[in-house]
Amino acid sequence: MIKVTFPDGSVREFAKGITGLQLAESISSRLAQEVLAITVNEEIRDLSRPIETDASIKLHKWDDEEAKHAYWHSSAHLMAEALQELYPGIKFGIGPAIENGFYYDVDSGSAVIKESDLPTIEAKMVELAVRKAAIVRNDVSKADALKLFEEKGDEYKVELISALEDGTITLYAQGNFTDLCRGPHLTDTGEIKAIKLLSVAGAYWRGDEKRKMLTRIYGITFPKKKMLDEYLILLEEAKKRDHRKIGRELELFMFSEMVGKGLPMWLPRGTALRLRLEDFLKKIQRRFDYQQVMTPHIGNKQLYVTSGHYAKYGKDSFQPIHTPEEGEEYLLKPMNCPHHCEIYKFKPRSYKDLPVRLAEFGTVYRYEQSGELHGLTRVRSFTQDDAHIFCRPDQVKDEFLKVMDIIFIIFNALEFENFEAQISLRDPNNKEKYIGSDENWEKAESAIIEACAAKGLKAKVVLGEAAFYGPKLDFMVKDAIGRRWQLGTIQVDYSLPERFELEYTGDDNAKHRPVMIHRAPFGSMERFVAVLIEHTAGKFPLWLTPDQVVVLPISEKFNDYAFEVAKLLNAQDIRVQVDDRNEKIGRKIRDNELKRIPFMLIVGEKEAENGEVAVRKQGEGDKGSMKVVDFAKMINDVVNALVNKY
Repeated sequence: MIKVTFPDGSVREFAKGITGLQLAESISSRLAQEVLAITVNEEIRDLSRPIETDASIKLHKWDDEEAKHAYWHSSAHLMAEALQELYPGIKFGIGPAIENGFYYDVDSGSAVIKESDLPTIEAKMVELAVRKAAIVRNDVSKADALKLFEEKGDEYKVELISALEDGTITLYAQGNFTDLCRGPHLTDTGEIKAIKLLSVAGAYWRGDEKRKMLTRIYGITFPKKKMLDEYLILLEEAKKRDHRKIGRELELFMFSEMVGKGLPMWLPRGTALRLRLEDFLKKIQRRFDYQQVMTPHIGNKQLYVTSGHYAKYGKDSFQPIHTPEEGEEYLLKPMNCPHHCEIYKFKPRSYKDLPVRLAEFGTVYRYEQSGELHGLTRVRSFTQDDAHIFCRPDQVKDEFLKVMDIIFIIFNALEFENFEAQISLRDPNNKEKYIGSDENWEKAESAIIEACAAKGLKAKVVLGEAAFYGPKLDFMVKDAIGRRWQLGTIQVDYSLPERFELEYTGDDNAKHRPVMIHRAPFGSMERFVAVLIEHTAGKFPLWLTPDQVVVLPISEKFNDYAFEVAKLLNAQDIRVQVDDRNEKIGRKIRDNELKRIPFMLIVGEKEAENGEVAVRKQGEGDKGSMKVVDFAKMINDVVNALVNKY
């Protein structure tokens, strides 16, 4: 017999070898119908795998991420099985579950898989699913795995297997399809109900532009058709909110092939919006005693060798810049933190000087693969709202709590009310991925966990997601249509102070190492603005929007008065433009509604005579007439109430 501990702490005994599905059946037949995966001693498993030793378990239904992962991973295999039947000789790269759905990278040889082929592939998936083929796991030797895929002529799987250690390789089979895979998976294909293949794209094998371009097919599945229908409606709404589309419409930012891929350029309206965000954060930072600094866009290669960034990110950075001096190399800055370490070293520091809080809106550069670039969310040049806090060990928790306060202020001001927190720790079984001593890692991880507890913040703990130099706390925001975005981050670092030999003189007159806290509430200005655009659908808060007011004269006769109104509003620090096109007023109203400008002021003979404006509010229509001075006061009262609140 083995002892099984359930999430509520209760313990029951079962026969050795019991499966997750049998455990669910022992609780209720309904649970057995709904459960999709099981966690056994922190490992997510198939429900069909036997449990051989005492274990803590958790059964996962659809609403759990673990269940969705198993469901969509199995769906990727189902799609691969369908492709194998439809395209004999097709070869397979990787096919993971992703945040929403799954994809598979395939080499279809001379056949070209197009968007128009997706309904045929979907139909074949449905045909295979109803057969309810069991999905069977099989542990195999490396030699047997290599032989299987060499005989199939699938060089992509052979390459993957070659990098694996013997004794760690598993295959999953269903029907006539077998794949290299760790799992977990569903018990059979019959659980996959509603199927939709979404798009076809190109993807270089292993993300290497020098390797072959494969075909990537994206899809999503659900246990019920109603859930799929709701998701497709959400996708349509997401298309309307696409920051690339709205960014063009509102003239916020642009890209140019002549300038280079993934290098955004901010247009006047977008620059105004971004600078207001920066000014807002700078104002908050002044309250928390941050000092603003500026550092170069390049640095000596040795700077990043010392920090460890070159070893970790060198391949993802632009190639070194060689100067006329022999052996001298510079890099476009991939990170701001090494520069800030050097600023800290500028002069001797005492324990009384700490904490030192250095902040910078610093632009950094990473060479992302062309296929990974996406609007403002994945770029090669981005500006981090970076700050680094150098403090004594006894100050870490308090400083961490203050950074959390700053992040909460930003989320509240921009109405990101729905967010989750994740504590990312080191993988205890793969410590070579990280720098720093075990002792320092334990102290850093404890500081984050204690700070979250002090704030009453329920944070999910994830192993293996820490930065290479320290653990971190990430904030995942849900936008207006329920999508999750990773935004603010806080990281505790004992390693860089050692690498840069940072010191302060303690009250014992001895030298000590400071602790370094990395923080970026926005994350990057580019990504944050992209998320903000999609969250608001371009209808920004009044204090932030590039244009707060547009004045619409009903005919050319009233253009002079319209510009007089604009001048008065500009004097009150209200952002205003005049639409003096020779168009009918109805057309002007419709066009400016599409520009998402919060207020339209219509002026004609009556308004000109009385020194008034007829007010229309975005999405709400006519609000009546007001004196210009009263309208200005109303706008400024609303803006000042929010800005002064923080």
